[in-house]
Amino acid sequence: MLFMIVNVLFLYLLLGRWSGISKISGERRLVQAGGAQQTVLEAGTRLKIELQFRIPGLWPIPYVLVRERLVRQGGKDMPFEVSFVPDFRRHGSITYLTPPLSRGHYRFSPTVCSTRDVFGLFEHDGTFESAHRFSVLPQKIRIRHWNELHRGMKGPYSHATALRSMKETTQLNGVRDYHYGDRLSRIHWNATAKSGEWKSKEFEREAMPRSVIVLDRCEAAYPQPEFFELAVSTAASLADFGLRRETATGLVSSGATKEGFLPRASEEQRSLIAKHLTGVACDGQSALYSSMRQAAELLPSGSIAVIVSPQGGEEMLRTMQWLDRKGLAPCLIHLQAPADKTPEALHWQRLVRSHGWPLYTIGHLQELPAALEGGAHHASSV
Repeated sequence: MLFMIVNVLFLYLLLGRWSGISKISGERRLVQAGGAQQTVLEAGTRLKIELQFRIPGLWPIPYVLVRERLVRQGGKDMPFEVSFVPDFRRHGSITYLTPPLSRGHYRFSPTVCSTRDVFGLFEHDGTFESAHRFSVLPQKIRIRHWNELHRGMKGPYSHATALRSMKETTQLNGVRDYHYGDRLSRIHWNATAKSGEWKSKEFEREAMPRSVIVLDRCEAAYPQPEFFELAVSTAASLADFGLRRETATGLVSSGATKEGFLPRASEEQRSLIAKHLTGVACDGQSALYSSMRQAAELLPSGSIAVIVSPQGGEEMLRTMQWLDRKGLAPCLIHLQAPADKTPEALHWQRLVRSHGWPLYTIGHLQELPAALEGGAHHASSV
């Protein structure tokens, strides 16, 4: 009897290798707090991960332990460990909630599923891989209007005040509905054929106020990572505001590599800037002035150059003077903690405003709309 019991137990343990766990398969679903399935999210969002599993075979399995890792590009991995008990059809499901996600690109590493026999002596495992990737955009805040941009429409780089009288360039900006009187050369034949309605080409206008957002990525300027996230969120909010108003908006972002986009007003530009700001890192070694000199071709004369930076003092004055000599209208959004309002900081800020250059100071993203929407008084105060 003892011999038979030992052999039965040995056979049970041996057949556990063919429990089917090695060929486990599954499906993953991402659900936002609101319940809608999402692939692009905003920083601070928590995701609910739902996993459905199927285990082939007939051998009984007491439980399955699931381990997986959420990998952030250029950041730390987040490990998760959950277990489930398969039903009689050898199916199972788990659900878990992620912590608030930071800006960046994410992917899941291969999911490892393991089980043990009823005695806990041997462990058998299997993996399945789901090529599930998603992006978390920087947090944005809605800006309703910005007085400085409206004044820029009547500045030295504007040639008209009425939108319909603005002179068009040869730069294709998109497709619009056909207007009576449009020339035959303006007809967009491909869009007309696809939609079944007459479509015309839309060109950028010379008199549109152009703005270039300058994101400071100098590593030494950001003692705290949270301040760089504030800079990225501020740049994303400004880009969103400009492109919503169909303003030609560009970006200069010089760090370990020189990156940027010339001012344009199109959906493609919106996507390019959003993608860049999602993965951008604080990896620059050069000071702001040197970075601007290296990216001079991305700063067209006659544009508003909106600098987003925590730097100040002589370095910032030198940068804004260089932009002014180059024919741009400099504007500074200075990231400043309340404890940094020293007499030295107030002195160089007075010098900036004495040149007539707008300057806004914010310490949190929520302060940005109030600073810009009431910017006429704030920019001129000393």
